[in-house]
Amino acid sequence: MNRDTIVALATGGIGALSVIRLSGPKAKYIAQAHVARNLASVQSHRTVFTLFKTLDQMLVDEVLLLCFDHGKSFTGEETVEIHCHGSSYIQSTILQALIASGARMAEPGEFTQRAFANGKMDLSQAEAVADLIASNSRQAHAVALNQMRGGFSHELSDLREKLIEFASLIELELDFGEEDVAFADRSTLVDLVQQVLAKIQRLIQSFALGNAMKEGVPVAIVGAPNAGKSSLLNYLLGEERAIVSEIAGTTRDVIEETLNIDGISFRLMDTAGIRETSETIEAMGIARSQEKITRARVILALSDASNEVQFVSDRAWVEDLRMRYPEKEILWVANKTDLHAVSHSVDHSISAVTGAGIEELIQGLSARIQQDFDVNQETVVSNLRHVEALEQTQTALFAALNGLRHQLPADLVAMDLRAAMRSLGNITGEIEIDTDILGTIFSRFCIGK
Repeated sequence: MNRDTIVALATGGIGALSVIRLSGPKAKYIAQAHVARNLASVQSHRTVFTLFKTLDQMLVDEVLLLCFDHGKSFTGEETVEIHCHGSSYIQSTILQALIASGARMAEPGEFTQRAFANGKMDLSQAEAVADLIASNSRQAHAVALNQMRGGFSHELSDLREKLIEFASLIELELDFGEEDVAFADRSTLVDLVQQVLAKIQRLIQSFALGNAMKEGVPVAIVGAPNAGKSSLLNYLLGEERAIVSEIAGTTRDVIEETLNIDGISFRLMDTAGIRETSETIEAMGIARSQEKITRARVILALSDASNEVQFVSDRAWVEDLRMRYPEKEILWVANKTDLHAVSHSVDHSISAVTGAGIEELIQGLSARIQQDFDVNQETVVSNLRHVEALEQTQTALFAALNGLRHQLPADLVAMDLRAAMRSLGNITGEIEIDTDILGTIFSRFCIGK
C-alpha cells in the first residue's frame, strides 16, 4: 500500500470556489504546516475556517478545511479537503505549497484507485465513478449511479454465491471419489447452472442499451436526395443546423448533432442523399453515409411521400436494409405528408415542415431503444470490460452444463466452474487483478478523482 500523501485539484476550471484534496497518512500533518488551527483536535467530517499561508508565511487565502479520519474518507485514508476561492493563482499557489511540505501530485484516478485498494468499493463501483462524472443524460446517470452504489456488484455477488455452492458440491464428490458418493442430483445442478446462465445472458443483452446510453445512440437519417433529411434534422434540433434546398445533393458530408429524448442521448447523423453520381465531392459524402449506416444502431429511412415513383422504389430499399442489418432498428418514415397522403404501410408518417407526426416519431425512437429493458428495475451493463468478462463466464458455464449433461468427470466440470467464478471476480476485483489492467482502468479518470 502507498505510504505517501497525494494532492490534486478536485474541481475543474475557474469558478467561485475550488476544492483541493489531500489523502494519505500525512494529510493533516502537511496541511497543519500552512494553517493556525490545530487540526489534530478537529473531528472527522467537521469543517473549520482558517487562513492558508505558504511556508514563508505569505497569506494566500481564507479557506475552509474539511477533515476526514483514517477509514472514514472516500479513499479510506486520512484526508483533508481545502475549500478556497477559484482563482487559478490561488489554486496553483496552494498546490505548490502542499507539495513543498511533502505531498506529491496525484496520478489520474489515484484517489479512486486507493478507495478500491482500501476496500471502500469494488472495481466495478470504482469504474462507475468515472462513468458518473462523464454521464450527460438522465439514463446514463441512473446506470452509473446504480453501479456505483453497488447494484451491479450485489447481483454479481449473488451469482457467484450460487456458483460457489454448486462448486462446493462438485469438489466434495472429488474428495470422496473413491467411495463413489454423489452429493447433488445432476438434474438439480443442471437447473442451477441454467438459472445462472439466464441471468448472465440477460446482463450481456443489456450491454447494447447500456453502451448506447453511455456513448449516445447513433441514429442515421438516410434516404434519397430531397427526401427531407436535413429538414427533419433541423426540426428535431429546433434550429437551422443543416442547409435545406430543393437542389438534389445539397448535403455533401455527414452532419452530427445530439438530441436528448427521455433521458437518453441520441447522436443524429444527417447523411448525404444516396444515389448514383459522377460528382466527386458528392460521391465522397455518399460513401461516408454508407459508413454511418453500418455504425448506426437506429436507421431512419426517409422517403418523400410526394414522389410516388421514388416511394415505390424505397419500399424495396427498406426491405433490403432490414435484410442486411437485422440487428439494427430500422424505421421507415414517410415525409412531406402535408403535400401527399401516404398510401403505403410505413412506421411513421411526418411532415418536417409542419411538424405533424414528429412527436410520435421521437417517442418511437425512445421506445425502440428501451423496449426490452426497464432501466429502473434491472441492472444494465455499460462497460465493455464487464461484458467481455460476462461473455467469458457464459462460455465457461456452457462448458460446465455440457459436462453435466454428458456425465463428464466431476473434475472437468469443477474446472469450468472455477473459470466462470474467475471471470465474474475479474469484474469486481474479488480476485487478483493484473497491475497493468488496473493502471489502464484508472488512467482514464481525471486527475483529482
